[in-house]
Amino acid sequence: MLKVSSVMIGTARPKALNDFYAKVFAKPAEWAEAGWSGWQVGDMYFMIGKHSEVKGKAKEPQRVIINFEIKDVKKEFKRIKDLGAKVIEEPYEMAGAWIGTFADPDGNYFQVMSPWEPPK
Repeated sequence: MLKVSSVMIGTARPKALNDFYAKVFAKPAEWAEAGWSGWQVGDMYFMIGKHSEVKGKAKEPQRVIINFEIKDVKKEFKRIKDLGAKVIEEPYEMAGAWIGTFADPDGNYFQVMSPWEPPK
């Protein structure tokens, strides 16, 4: 069975994204090597690094959205909003889960989302 072990975000501005996500995760990157840095988030790694083929902001930020699970979405949404993150969608309820959407400095979308069980 496959398991997601990491999410990698390529950027032309690794320092800006590193600084941003250090605030979101409320801690500095746990490792840095060869222009990449990363945090362990739950059972996976979240990594940021310079990529030669990435230029500018995300052209279709809705294509891939990263969800970070947390019980108190409204409280966490406010905390991240207060850090200066760009708000895409204030918290709303959908299919029994609360979701709030942001964009990082490169325009990539990410969400804070309450625990959710997909329908079977």
